[in-house]
Amino acid sequence: MLALLGFLLILTFMFLIMTKRLSAMIALMVIPVIFALIGGFGKDIGPMALQGIKDVAPTGIMILFAILFFGIMIDAGVFDPIISRILKIAKGDPVKIAIGTAVLALLISLDGDGTTTYMITISAMLPLYKRIGMRPLVLAGIAVSASGVMNLLPWGGPTARAMTALKLEMSDIFTPVIPSMIGGVIFVLFMSYVLGKKERKRIGVAEIDYSTMAMQAATVDPEVLALKRPKLIVINYALTILLLVALIKELLPTTVLFMVGFAIAITLNYPKLKDQKERVAHYADNALSVVTMVFAAGIFTGILTGTKMVDAMANSMITHIPDGLGSHFAIITAIISAPFTFFMSNDAFYYGVLPLLAKAAAGYDIDPAMIGRASLMGLPVHLLSPLVPSTYLLVGMVGEDFGDLQRGFLKWACGSTLVMILVAIGLSIIPF
Repeated sequence: MLALLGFLLILTFMFLIMTKRLSAMIALMVIPVIFALIGGFGKDIGPMALQGIKDVAPTGIMILFAILFFGIMIDAGVFDPIISRILKIAKGDPVKIAIGTAVLALLISLDGDGTTTYMITISAMLPLYKRIGMRPLVLAGIAVSASGVMNLLPWGGPTARAMTALKLEMSDIFTPVIPSMIGGVIFVLFMSYVLGKKERKRIGVAEIDYSTMAMQAATVDPEVLALKRPKLIVINYALTILLLVALIKELLPTTVLFMVGFAIAITLNYPKLKDQKERVAHYADNALSVVTMVFAAGIFTGILTGTKMVDAMANSMITHIPDGLGSHFAIITAIISAPFTFFMSNDAFYYGVLPLLAKAAAGYDIDPAMIGRASLMGLPVHLLSPLVPSTYLLVGMVGEDFGDLQRGFLKWACGSTLVMILVAIGLSIIPF
């Protein structure tokens, strides 16, 4: 009966958010409470929910300050020289332009926000694509492919959800999959080269003045220009690299590193209190929407775990899995993560399905961290899902059809996923 109640909770949650009857944040808080009441756990709802919130608090704080840190770096113009350099090197060669687009999108994606990646990448490169006759769809496809791989970053969303749902740290899930992520990056660069070759064959190499294109691509908004800090560019690069190294080496807890990094970044670039308040307020909307989701998920996972529904559902799933497949549960998770995250939202998959997979795999002595890592492999496919709002922004900016983007790049997204899985298996990041 407890397993049935749990499955009904998951199905109700998935149905309500996929049909947009409720927002994910509201559903995460309300649905588990209702089902806990139905199951007779009324007196324990408070403690269970509070424990869940406590468990996800470090992740929520980490995401908040990661968004603020990278937002400050973008405002200060850290990526502007990279854009100018790419335009200078690429000139009129479609191959160089395509690869340059991938490099730019991969770097901008460090902030973990697909919307920011698309806005900066498309604004910088679209005038160049139009000038020499390259198809804007290629630009959109490269941008979404790069963002799909970089989406694995802990502050990007899915990895944070996986850590939250399984109550694990970044060192358990993200750090080990960095080689797989590098494999995905290399595949995206290869894809860009292939697409660039096709465009070069179609239109040839154009003779253009890169400096003119750079000026067209650059923003001329006085308010945006006033935020740039060209004199601090070296310091900002050094600070960013230092923070990334410290994160990988785990010199301090992730939350503390981002808090300190943000404090240094905003003080160096915007020492006036008025400017600091404006910068924080500018990113408040994006940060608040992500962080509130994390804490709402704390209630969901807290109740699901506290009522033992997860245990009951996992035991039910284990009894229906052939013994021959049990040892390959991580591979199964990696493969199904692509279609699951395509046809359902990240919230539904990571908060609803992943805990079940982890519990079921535990019955075969597979570490939940392995299942968490495997669940990230399908993320390149996820961004081509019709459930991702930022992808609509992308196709709108380049003036292309969403269906054309899916038809042209879904196979490449599957390729990225396959490469990351193969690297994970080859390096024993996930067990075969």
